Amino acid sequence: MESMKVAVLDLYNNVPNEGMRCILQLIRNISEKEQLELTHTVFDVRGKNEVPGLDYDIYISSGGPGSPLPSDEPWEEPYFQLIDQLFSHNRTSNQKKYLFLICHSFQLVSRHLGIGTISKRRSTSFGIFPIHKTDEGQTDPLFQKLPDPFFAVDSRDYQLTEPNWQRISELDAKVLCLEKIRPHVDYERAIMAVRFTDEVFGTQFHPEADGEGMLRYFMKDEKRRQIVENHGEEKYNEMVESLLDPQKIGLTESVLIPDFLRQTI
Repeated sequence: MESMKVAVLDLYNNVPNEGMRCILQLIRNISEKEQLELTHTVFDVRGKNEVPGLDYDIYISSGGPGSPLPSDEPWEEPYFQLIDQLFSHNRTSNQKKYLFLICHSFQLVSRHLGIGTISKRRSTSFGIFPIHKTDEGQTDPLFQKLPDPFFAVDSRDYQLTEPNWQRISELDAKVLCLEKIRPHVDYERAIMAVRFTDEVFGTQFHPEADGEGMLRYFMKDEKRRQIVENHGEEKYNEMVESLLDPQKIGLTESVLIPDFLRQTI
């Protein structure tokens, strides 16, 4: 049985979440289905300043709370050094290393590479929303099994807008998806997915979210109360309904990260 090593970069900063459970479950599922030994190690990047070296085949960098804007947090410099090393390694080596960036990580790396503007949203985006493919997204191998639009969990206070097309062209990156169409507001639509290189892929939404687990999480009294207080009863009921629909986040969860892992194999 072939063996590959996965580094899971936990950017949740010790905040309780469902993201890490979902990521680790997807790794285990693909390991079983593909008869592949995927051994994983979790690095507590923000909580303990843990950052791996280049001795892994695949890197998955999680979402997380808080601001992706520049800070003097001690973990930032080593984290960005790793990102730079991965890009540099792939430019010169035939033995590629793969990186999947989720939400907070996607925003951090987009800022680091200068591909657009990271800013605070006027209000939190929280829910299960349609994500629309660009022309480039229509042909990207990871999105080919998903309809247009497809649905995903979106939970963020920040956004990537105002693409720097010159920088995107220099990197040979591709903007693959945009957020939902909002004809009633005059705001630019955020960029929701980017292929930075053949090996590095990122989404501003949460492709790891699973309907069943999220539903259990939302049914907890405390979580239900929190959502209703912050977003209203209607939003809560709408999200529960979407979580029960297998053609929404269940489909996205079954395609993006699993196919990314399969392609690295």
